[in-house]
Formats: sequence, structure tokens, C-alpha cells
Amino acid sequence: MASPSQSTPTTYSLDFIRELPKADLHLHLDGSLRPAGLIEMAKRSKIELPSYTVEGLKELVFKDKYQNLGEYLHGFQYTCSVLRDLENMEQAAYELAVDNLEEGVNYIEVRFAPQLLMDPARGIGFDEVMHAVNNGLKKAKTEYNNRADVGFGAGLKPPFEYGIINCAMRMFGKKGFSPYYTQLFQLLRDHAPMDVIKSAAMELIRASIRMRDEEGLPIVGLDIAGQENGYPAHKFKEVYEYAHQNFLLKTVHAGEAYGAESIFEALTQCYADRLGHGYSLFSPEMIEDESITDKEAYSRSLASYIADRRIAIEVCLTSNLQTNPAITDIKEHNFKYMLENRIATVICTDNRLVSNTTVSDEYKLALDNFPVPLKRLKDMVAYGFKKNFFPGNYVEKRAYAKHALEHFDVIARKYGFI
Repeated sequence: MASPSQSTPTTYSLDFIRELPKADLHLHLDGSLRPAGLIEMAKRSKIELPSYTVEGLKELVFKDKYQNLGEYLHGFQYTCSVLRDLENMEQAAYELAVDNLEEGVNYIEVRFAPQLLMDPARGIGFDEVMHAVNNGLKKAKTEYNNRADVGFGAGLKPPFEYGIINCAMRMFGKKGFSPYYTQLFQLLRDHAPMDVIKSAAMELIRASIRMRDEEGLPIVGLDIAGQENGYPAHKFKEVYEYAHQNFLLKTVHAGEAYGAESIFEALTQCYADRLGHGYSLFSPEMIEDESITDKEAYSRSLASYIADRRIAIEVCLTSNLQTNPAITDIKEHNFKYMLENRIATVICTDNRLVSNTTVSDEYKLALDNFPVPLKRLKDMVAYGFKKNFFPGNYVEKRAYAKHALEHFDVIARKYGFI
């Protein structure tokens, strides 16, 4: 088969995509449970679900399409409820790693908000949560990396590696978000709500660095998640500064539901090493800052800066289609402008369960709808290994990425692309 070119669109089969080495850098644990696993955990923990069949859950809760963001988020009340149990946390993390490995995903960064899962009254604190999730991921890693066809030799599949990204929440209320947050509001009842929220975020980052340094857990990054509009990233500047000063890498949910100025804030106020979603970068009409008079010029300049600095955007196509009513067709997604502007993009799932997707499905969606020749496809795969927050040192990361890209060539040759 002739090598693909920009002028000759190429069809990539799902089998080819599944065999390619891949990384998922934007992957929420609480949005990525197996449906059958959720049912099993709910029964064990006596958590009530709307249905106890996979088909029923997909019909009532985890749909292919959602009416609005609220409906999209509805299912998290069930996943978070079952995950407030250490056995369930470990199982969910293990199954998530196994599911990724079955479709050729060799590296994942699992993110979640530990404080959403903590339950102090039941002895489930930060350390217990982190160990449970890490134990599940480590179990899957050990099983996979002991296989005879995995390793660093010629023709071997890349080993499985992972990192954990801890999410602080942009906002939470006095009741209902989690037992930990409810208790924190009671303890700090004379504080302004935003001060309580920022205190929780600072406690999270201090605990994350302690466990990384003292116990060797692969906590590789900080994220800020939750409602973006009304809770700008700059409010958490001190939290991100603390992470920055302690060599913890940073990603920020930015440009998902707010204008490009939120992306600028993530870069300048929070030292973001990567951007989660970044959709509004090419939607100047979403800019609300009145001081920005030429919105299109602002977006162009910001996009050029991001491209030049090779700041990667974690792209979640299906999730954006489901939560952004402005996108009525995948071909209208701003991913096309990211490609045109040569921005480093990493194809991610966001929430495998809630969006009913996989990394391979997301690649297929991208490659079927946008012109991506083989060289650009290899670049996209490479960004997943070069822009990740690898838990080892830089030399180890380079060797791992090099092996993954050599394996890309092995698979591309097998399917006749080179």
C-alpha cells in the first residue's frame, strides 16, 4: 500500500488502531468503570442503582447521547458512591488498566478527586484511597509486564506503565458532594465557601507530594476539575504554585465550557504543562473578558503560543460532542483547527463508561473525520508518550517513548503502511 499523503485520505481499520501502542492522558477513574463491575460493586456495597443489568444502565444512565451536561454528570453519583469502598476502588483501578491493555493502550494517567471518595467516619482517608487505587493499577501492571511478549527487546510490546493525577475540585457545596467535603464545611463553618474549597485543594496537593516522596506512589500530576464557568483557575494559583515548586506536573481542565481566557489563565497563573479539552481555544465567540476587544486575534495569538511551546491538548471528542450542544457534527469540532495549527494533540477518552467509548474508538472517530496521514498519526501517538507525566526520570521516559514508536513502525509495517 502506498504511503498516505495529506492529499490522499487514508482509511485506518479498527484492528490496526487497536494494535498500535497508545496512551490515554485524560482518563477519569469514576467515569470509566465497567458497567458489569459497577453492578457487582453496588450489590456488594448495597448501593441502589436504577438498573442491575448492563443494558438497563445504558438505557437509563450511561447513554450514547445526552440532553445536557447535567444528564451527562448524572451517572457519577452512582460511580462515586460505589467507589467509597477500598475493595471497590482497587477492583475499579485494576479493571480499568486491564480494559486499556486489551486494546493496546500501554500507558495511562488515571485521574480522580480523592476527596470525593474519602469517608473519614469509616476510616477511608486520603492515604487509604491512594493505596487502594495504586494497588489495583500495580496488580495489572505486574501481570501484563510478566508476559513473554512484553518488554524492551526487538518485536516485544511496550511494557505497561501508569501515573496518577489527583484532581482538586473547583467547587463543592456544604452537603452532598462527599462525606469529607461535608465534614470540612462543618469544621470550617466560619470561613467563606471559596476559602474552604481552596483549603481542600491545598490539603490535597500537600498530601499528594508527601505520598509521592515518602511512599513512592506514582502520583505524577495535579488537575483542577468541576464547574469551570464561575470558578476560574486563577483562584487556585497558590495551589498550583506549591505543585510547581515541588516538581509535580500540572494539567488544567480549561476551555471546555469557558472561553480562551481560561486557557490563558491555566498557562500563566497555574503553570499548566498540558491542557484538558482546550476546545474553546478556537471559539473566539466564547470569550467573555470585555478587555479583549479583538477576540479572533487573541485566539490566534494564544494558539500560536501553545503550538510553539508544544503544550499538549488532551482531546476528548466524544465527550465534547455529548456535553457541548454547539457541536452538532463531529466535523465541526475544533480538533480540525488544532490540526491545522500544528498543535500537539493527544487523543483521550475522558470517561470510558459515561461516554461509552475506548481509546481505539476515539482514534477511529478522529481518523475517519479528519485528514491525518500516517506521519501525523505517528506524531499524535508520540505525543501520548512524550507529553505524559511519566513517573520515572527523563532518560527512562525517552527510552520508553522510543520503544513505543518503534513498535508503531512494526504495526504499520504489518498492515502495509510502510
